Amino acid sequence: MQIVSLTFFRFGSPWTRFWALSQMAWSRRALNRVPGIGFHKMLGSGTGEGFTPYPNWSVYAILATWPDRETADQQLSHSPVFQRYRDRAVESWTVFLTSRSVRGAWDGISPFVLEEGDTRPEPIAVLTRATLKVPTVLAFWKHVPGIEAVLPNETENLLFKIGLGEVPWFHQVTFSIWRTAAAMEAFAYSGPHQSAAKDALAKGWFKEDLFARFAVAGSSGGWEASDPLAVITPRSSKIDQMPEHAG
Repeated sequence: MQIVSLTFFRFGSPWTRFWALSQMAWSRRALNRVPGIGFHKMLGSGTGEGFTPYPNWSVYAILATWPDRETADQQLSHSPVFQRYRDRAVESWTVFLTSRSVRGAWDGISPFVLEEGDTRPEPIAVLTRATLKVPTVLAFWKHVPGIEAVLPNETENLLFKIGLGEVPWFHQVTFSIWRTAAAMEAFAYSGPHQSAAKDALAKGWFKEDLFARFAVAGSSGGWEASDPLAVITPRSSKIDQMPEHAG
């Protein structure tokens, strides 16, 4: 069963933040050599909740697919590239996912394999990714403040959220985890988010886009001094046992 891992790292000092930024270029080859790794991306984040065009130099993420959970645990725990990140980060958190639905493409391919055997229905994680057409960039970002303004209303339903990106302004990724699919759909198909989605479709904002839903298969580590999913997901990964390092 394919496992998708999304690992977040937070860096504290100016030096470690500079190191993390440099790895967006320098760690690509090392990631390519990790045994068992499939599709993978190195991602930066935006300021605030992440849903802004302005980079947050302290938070980075690595998305990866693996043939199974055992391979994911082994490589996330022991491969040198992930160890280097943990050694310098003040905290890190990994969420493990299995695909439930995928529409669209990322760099011309569909990277997530649908897994029907996993029956965990909720919570549900959602990842969106889009490459913006240059003439539509400003129109896209004008919708973001309206969406951000209503997110605080979802405190009970929204367990985790962040905005990520491969290239600031143009290659955007959002990732969120919801208690229920019904809560996610109520947000997605109403208000400012629905308006933005309709405009994106009608006006052709994107050169390429992808929308994926996942079941949450577990988590490890911590984020903002806790595990955002600790009360509802198992913590069975071997990297739970690894100490956090301050940089």
